[in-house]
Amino acid sequence: MSRLGFLRRILLPGFVFQSVVIAGGYGTGRELAEFFLMEGPIGGLLAMGISTLLWSLVCIVTYDLARRAGTFDYRTFFKGLLGPGWVVYEVAYLVFMLLILAVIAAASGALLEETFRLPYWIGVVGIMAAVGALVLGGSKIIERVMAGWSVVLYAAYLILFFWCFHRFGDQILSALKTPASTGSWGIAGVRYAAYNIALIPPLLFPVRHLRSRRETLWAGGLAGPIAMIPGLLFYLAMVGQYPGILDRPVPANFLLELLGSRGFQIAFQVVLFGTLIETGAGLIHGMNERVAHVFQERKRKMPRLVRPTLAVGLLLSGTLLAGVGLVDLIARGYGTLTYVFLVVYVLPVLTLGLWRITRLGGSPS
Repeated sequence: MSRLGFLRRILLPGFVFQSVVIAGGYGTGRELAEFFLMEGPIGGLLAMGISTLLWSLVCIVTYDLARRAGTFDYRTFFKGLLGPGWVVYEVAYLVFMLLILAVIAAASGALLEETFRLPYWIGVVGIMAAVGALVLGGSKIIERVMAGWSVVLYAAYLILFFWCFHRFGDQILSALKTPASTGSWGIAGVRYAAYNIALIPPLLFPVRHLRSRRETLWAGGLAGPIAMIPGLLFYLAMVGQYPGILDRPVPANFLLELLGSRGFQIAFQVVLFGTLIETGAGLIHGMNERVAHVFQERKRKMPRLVRPTLAVGLLLSGTLLAGVGLVDLIARGYGTLTYVFLVVYVLPVLTLGLWRITRLGGSPS
């Protein structure tokens, strides 16, 4: 396999998943505080391990089912998995997508407000305009941007981690000696994995490059670690400020201010802002692909105005919802949907889906 083939078939699905998980899952650090650090430094690490394993397992099964059936949009995937029950996922996903778009908008507004003292709504409107522009580029452009920006993202999180460890290494190591909280870190890991797992079916478009079960196993297995490693680096950097950092609406800004480098603070925010754009674009593109497939089934070509119209409608809805505020969106909005996705996606794909691909053995289709 060539280097380009390895990137496109083995790593790209993980990079696409990671690009969307960052903003909805840990871009600002608020999510890491809510789901992991609340369990104590060690409890959070254990919960992260559970989340990563669940991500990889669900990605392997989902990718293999999609590859075999040629179902690269979430509607046809769930019609094959759940039959008429696919509608339940769609309703939950629509709500979840709007929630994440609102988190992206709220995070952007908060980042620009705290970093550059700009009005909150400038960040909100700016991120939504950028997302809309990327969506219009289509699958190929989105794939290239997500793969390329992932390299930049890894570099930024590595620098943040090593810098924080250099400055606060003693505090980080001391915090990691704190015993794990009793009881709930396992549940926290499953909950965090479940609501992020809901993003896998709308992001199946890079799975079309996979050619065999072996490639699917590699791509799905690596997707979990690829998506979680930047979050792990960020989490370890945050641990040194535990427990005070739990009360910070945007822990990323708090850490950057402690480091005292205005240049790196601006550079990191630019990287994070770009990642927020990727996340919004990936979600809306997944919805556009779902609508496009309906037109294909009816032997019709999707009108050119449908994609931008749908994108604008979703972006405006997310922008309005952003007025709720970042902390409230994350603390209240994700909880209920997490259990819905456990029932309509995680459990079916790890039971019925796993049974199907096991029954089919190593056959290619």
